[in-house]
Amino acid sequence: MHTAHTPASNWQKELQSSARDLRGLIERLQRLHDVTESDIMSTPWAERIAAALKNESQLQSRFRFAVTDSYLLRARLDHDRCAILGQVLPDPTELDDPVFELDDPLAEESHMPVPGLTHRYPDRVLWYLSHNCAVYCRFCMRKRKVSKAGTAPAGDQIAQALAYIREHSELHEVILSGGDPLSHSDATLDEILGALKGIDHIMSVRIHSRMPVTLPARITEELIQVLRRHAPLTLVTHFNHAQELGEDSLEAIRRLRSAGILLLNQSVLLKGINDTQEDLRELFLSLIKNGVKPYYLHQCDEVRGVSQFRVPIERGIELMKGLRGRIPGIALPLYVVDLPGGGGKVPADSSYLRRADAEGYVYENYEGHAYVLAPTYESSHQWTLPLKGADR
Repeated sequence: MHTAHTPASNWQKELQSSARDLRGLIERLQRLHDVTESDIMSTPWAERIAAALKNESQLQSRFRFAVTDSYLLRARLDHDRCAILGQVLPDPTELDDPVFELDDPLAEESHMPVPGLTHRYPDRVLWYLSHNCAVYCRFCMRKRKVSKAGTAPAGDQIAQALAYIREHSELHEVILSGGDPLSHSDATLDEILGALKGIDHIMSVRIHSRMPVTLPARITEELIQVLRRHAPLTLVTHFNHAQELGEDSLEAIRRLRSAGILLLNQSVLLKGINDTQEDLRELFLSLIKNGVKPYYLHQCDEVRGVSQFRVPIERGIELMKGLRGRIPGIALPLYVVDLPGGGGKVPADSSYLRRADAEGYVYENYEGHAYVLAPTYESSHQWTLPLKGADR
């Protein structure tokens, strides 16, 4: 892969100057929002910040902290449901999760024929091109390796992955993920996309990136030229709240659309962030207005250290039901559960759900196998919605 040294661009400079610890976070909030530290410590976030500072060493050892200026600029310090701070501020509950115990609940590693490539479904692979992100979200499903030095795929692993894809003609789609694949240089992306374009049995290439949200400056004219060269491509963004749709992100979206890129969005349903009908309605309508199709609303995965974000599945179903008929159908994503143990994604509210009670949620996957998710009830009641096949 291309490794020649080039001068740092604006996006690389912003990435290099990101806040990497909580003192850096406080300093940037002061500068970006023209407030004092005393002002910050008198906001609804004071207690959370103080608790994070007290436990910072342990929290950083589990999962690194990083946030860009462009993302922090959208923070609302006076709002106790600020979607920006709520997603990036470490929480001591991450250290002793009372519900979720697994680092890899989706069994991605056990479906990995070569390093960095998960082959779970017959016709597609998920390729982890990078374990770096511009911003590290505290609900990350890949905390086990994202942000950790030494876990990113090396050049020989990229060659192995390409060889595997070439050798398996049953594959029709490659999903580039991470971390964030756009953390690579334009030259590296150009090489990888060019190699995939040259494989006849690959019909679809998807890029999953949060950089249009967290580092919009990454969507440069040079990157657009690379993407246009390898069209058709799909780029799946990751907006979780309308607060993230700043003017710089909207400009990044416009640039991607100008290149003919199909834009989809995946969100995660997050407690205290976007778990109201109004939150979701505003997000989905804002996305469709700007040419981004809401694709998936994910149930938060059962990853160690994220249970504080998890919304009960029945609540998610109620939220989506309440939106149907109230916003255009094209603006409604599919609410999905990624089954633990490698069962894959299934619609949360469909006939795949076999039972839901105080013991948990039992889903059947596309192969007919049963998988159990941990219960996340807000009370001890049994959920009694009619379920197809509930007697099985």
